[in-house]
Amino acid sequence: MTDVPNEKRFRRFGLALPLLLFAALAGLFWYALQSGDPSRLPSALIGKPVPAFNLPALEGLTQDGKEIPGFASSDLAQGEPTLVNVFASWCAECQIEHPLLMALAKEPGVRIFGIDYKDDPASARRFLGRYGNPYARVGADRSGRTAVDFGVYGVPETYVIGGDGKIAYRHVGPLTEQSIRDKVLPLLQGQN
Repeated sequence: MTDVPNEKRFRRFGLALPLLLFAALAGLFWYALQSGDPSRLPSALIGKPVPAFNLPALEGLTQDGKEIPGFASSDLAQGEPTLVNVFASWCAECQIEHPLLMALAKEPGVRIFGIDYKDDPASARRFLGRYGNPYARVGADRSGRTAVDFGVYGVPETYVIGGDGKIAYRHVGPLTEQSIRDKVLPLLQGQN
């Protein structure tokens, strides 16, 4: 007979348990969304060499009558810092940051390479034709493997690679004027 009250308590608690778990998870997700800047996501690769890769050129992409080449990890260890921007034509935030990349490409001594992530080549060419091409080289990452090796969470993401081929900085999400002024330009111009 003493089991009957315990059974009722268990039923009451058992019914409330899923609701309590859901409320706890919702609270954690809300806290995570409110507690910081997504561009500050940690990267285990900061200070380490870029992962090995070799990306083909974006098929049919030309500028001034010349085909724009793809690039490999070895192209990033040439003694000159490089901004590597992971983008896609289907990415709305890529359109938001694109004017900043176009302006940055005009800065003296700034070299920008692009990784076209899981994109249709014709769509990527239209995107760059419509908004302009800030990239000296564009590698087509159709499978997304290179982006995964970099640790990309989603597009856009931007990396500053030192002249020694090591990742110096990572920015998640669209670049801002402040992030370019405070982080990107000093690293690209050797002031950091």
